[in-house]
Amino acid sequence: MTSIHNQRGLSLLGFIFILILVLFFTYIGIKLVPIYLNHMSVVSELRAVASEPGAVNKPPNTIRRELITRLDVSYVDHVRPENITVERGESVQLVVRYDVEQHLIGNIDAIVRFHSAEPLRN
Repeated sequence: MTSIHNQRGLSLLGFIFILILVLFFTYIGIKLVPIYLNHMSVVSELRAVASEPGAVNKPPNTIRRELITRLDVSYVDHVRPENITVERGESVQLVVRYDVEQHLIGNIDAIVRFHSAEPLRN
């Protein structure tokens, strides 16, 4: 009979536990990574609209409409016109704030909040 000191490796229960953890985090990644990829598109379009020449002199509704049009072309669904604001302070900034709710398992949901701001260019 072999002693326990000579045995090496993972037991079946240990393997199943590790497999469940890996599958769980893979599932969460599959659900959340597209949200962050969409946000990268939002930031890219936000920078493009904010860096247009004369953007600081445009009315807020025109800027909002341009950004929404660009986001529609990029297939971004989570940003609505009411999530886009032009804030005036020390500098004029184009700000996008939005939440994305993603169903995970059963009655468990993930809510991801995004806030991006970019100064408007003269």
